[in-house]
Amino acid sequence: MDRRTLLGGGTAAAAALLAAGGIYFGTTPRPVLAQAETGGDVDTSTINEMVLGDENAPVTMVEYASFTCPHCATFHQNVFKDLKADYIDTGKVRFIYRDVYFDRFGLWAALMARCDDGARFFGLADVIYAKQKEWLNGDSPAEIADNLRRIGKVAGMEDDTIEACLADQDKARTLVAWFQENAEEDDVTATPTLFVNGTKHSNMSYADLRDVLDAELNG
Repeated sequence: MDRRTLLGGGTAAAAALLAAGGIYFGTTPRPVLAQAETGGDVDTSTINEMVLGDENAPVTMVEYASFTCPHCATFHQNVFKDLKADYIDTGKVRFIYRDVYFDRFGLWAALMARCDDGARFFGLADVIYAKQKEWLNGDSPAEIADNLRRIGKVAGMEDDTIEACLADQDKARTLVAWFQENAEEDDVTATPTLFVNGTKHSNMSYADLRDVLDAELNG
């Protein structure tokens, strides 16, 4: 399969994969997720959708992706740039990015990208994907966390802001619950998964995506 697959899908998989999660400050672990489960009902209305493009665009495209997914990184490096220039920036497509969490590292990256209420989200996402192999190449969770901190600093964030974002346990639990809701509702089992005006598609080349988008625009 040309994309990363959720192990079992849904709540159980997310809980198991994220149960060991923890943000590391120096050598002392501080857990982002204290429990394997999210702890009952969680109000996910506090999570903002990450959106680009005209809200009245004739086509809405949703991408489900993980910051630790290699095929997602390839999509963002080889497809997204052209998609943005040709369709999003021209008012043809409204683009929505939704997080998928395979592991704690993907969750940490999302916490970093969504820092400051997502004001820098797409810029940080570009860097996180472009440098995916570098920041994931750590000998320990502490080193990987430090790699993400460096990305935040390069983006102009203060140390206190970075630490507050990475240590936000409530935000982490809410993001996991939000991801679970979205993945179950849309039957997302792998990444990247794309929806174009509600129709589900697998990972594809820019040429194939262009054909799908043009069919919607000209239909």
